[in-house]
Amino acid sequence: MPKPLKLISHKLCPYVQRAVIALTEKGVPFERIDVDLANKPDWFLGISPLGKTPVLQVGDVPIFESAVILEYLEETQQRPLHPADPLVRAEHRAWIEFGSAVLNDIAGFYAAPDDAAFKARTAQLAQRFARLEARVVAAPWFDGADFSLVDAVFGPVFRYFDVFDDIADFGILAGKPKLARWRQILAARPSVRMAVGADHPAPLRDFIARRKSWLSGLQARAAA
Repeated sequence: MPKPLKLISHKLCPYVQRAVIALTEKGVPFERIDVDLANKPDWFLGISPLGKTPVLQVGDVPIFESAVILEYLEETQQRPLHPADPLVRAEHRAWIEFGSAVLNDIAGFYAAPDDAAFKARTAQLAQRFARLEARVVAAPWFDGADFSLVDAVFGPVFRYFDVFDDIADFGILAGKPKLARWRQILAARPSVRMAVGADHPAPLRDFIARRKSWLSGLQARAAA
């Protein structure tokens, strides 16, 4: 009998969203439990050595780190999201790591304390996405006809820009037609849509406001 799966989550965490998308695509039942990362309960720290989400609890065994969770699901569940060819699979894993680097850049973007740091982060993100534009197929998915884990990784990445675009046009995704097409198709994918709550933009805007960063100020002026 399959062991029950519990996904320990934070509602804004893009790494949690990866796992939710993969579980949904594979049709795997799971229970999602949100925690407050600003006030981590002791039971959560007991199963998450790094104090981060997601954690996938398989019966009594916790698995932490999103990349490890994704690989575990590939090894144990139906409906593979990795390519069958080992070389292509390795390349996809590399682009998943690239997606994590982009998320780090996004964190620097929304946390930048001043105009100079903000402009540097903006330029870095534009360069990252230019590299991605050169590789992505977007017909309709990252590498063509099949939805993959790379798609699961970039759905949450583009979701940030749904809020950023309401603040201003920062030009990060400008002139990248394949990314524009891929972003739109990802946003319509049921697994990507359902990886967050219907109210998702509001808590993200609140999170940005509480950073007291350069972007926080831009957001406040845009809303005024």
